[in-house]
Amino acid sequence: MSSNFGLTRSPQEIVFGDGQRRVLGAIAARLGQRALICTDQRLAATPEMDEMLRSLHAAGVEYAVFDGTLAELPSDSIEACVAQYQAYKPQMVIGVGGGSCMDMAKLVALQLTHGGPLERYYGELKVPGPVMPVIALPTTAGTGSEVTPVAVLADKSRDLKVGISSPYLIPCAAICDPELTLTCPPGLTAISGADALTHAIEAYTAISHPADETLSQQRVFVGKNLLSDQHALCAIRAIFTYLPQAVADGSNRKARSMLMLASLQAGLAFGAAGTAAAHALQYPVGALTGTAHGLGVATLLPHVMAFNAQTAPQAYVEIAQALGIAVGSDREAVAMLVAHTRALLERVGIPGYLSELGIEAAQLDWLSEQSLLAARLVNNNPRKLDAQAMRQLVGLAFSAN
Repeated sequence: MSSNFGLTRSPQEIVFGDGQRRVLGAIAARLGQRALICTDQRLAATPEMDEMLRSLHAAGVEYAVFDGTLAELPSDSIEACVAQYQAYKPQMVIGVGGGSCMDMAKLVALQLTHGGPLERYYGELKVPGPVMPVIALPTTAGTGSEVTPVAVLADKSRDLKVGISSPYLIPCAAICDPELTLTCPPGLTAISGADALTHAIEAYTAISHPADETLSQQRVFVGKNLLSDQHALCAIRAIFTYLPQAVADGSNRKARSMLMLASLQAGLAFGAAGTAAAHALQYPVGALTGTAHGLGVATLLPHVMAFNAQTAPQAYVEIAQALGIAVGSDREAVAMLVAHTRALLERVGIPGYLSELGIEAAQLDWLSEQSLLAARLVNNNPRKLDAQAMRQLVGLAFSAN
């Protein structure tokens, strides 16, 4: 790949900083006079939500609140929201919450604009045109959904997580207020931050594609590139430093701010470069165990890193150098990086093996077969993944024995 090829796709506007949730009304008023807010029951009852609603009211924007968003985003909950609010005819959708709430906003906007069913849009580049404006306000520092072209849902008919990827799904505005994460409990803080770390590392180590003039137009995720690399490295450095601090003390404003910035930058990184094997495997892992997305990908991450570095070590060496832990040979630098990553994840309570998530040995063949169906993720991996290689990787990630 040409060493100077880069791609960033992002919202038209990103506003970052403590208290910036209060700009919501001003941004929304430029988009229309009627908003649908997608959130969950807990967030809908908070003083911060009341504050945002007052901001909308003061700006002359009327609103309806859908507070039925569920974790991992079951497809029938999206259909229920669309059915309930289609007649309301919102002019924008506002997602307030974690990744599920923001993805709900994206997919509701998609269906309100182009109709259903959602199956029409599974995969890449199936969305036929722009969707109604989405404003995203994350309350966790993890998914990066506020800046990405992807939304993930749980297809109830297939019992699998599926993704819809299109630049049209990128929110038109992201409002990132670290104060909204201050009440995030330690366990969720850990899972969210580990999710962002996985995004950043998989983006930085993704395969490099030939950078001809069609690459940026024919793919949503273009692989490792100059611009995504910068975002990824900034995210990785910040997460290694600040994730343990935020988990230990949720009131640490500096740690909360740096984690939200890292999540944003990891989103910008993988929103262009894409993710790889850890995410491909998490789809069936999540279906079997019901565990949170971030928990699964983070459990897999060190195993994927060690596996990939056997044939494609250079990007991992560069990460080790960026963290100041590279010593000796390239092999030693990679080993140090994997060990540091394991230690970080263990410190914040992430399990080390799939068996600890509830995966059984008898499920490993099915797991490897299903993960290969996520072709865009498999093909983005720096080490070639066929059936034999994926089964080997699954075996390594299963248990210490």
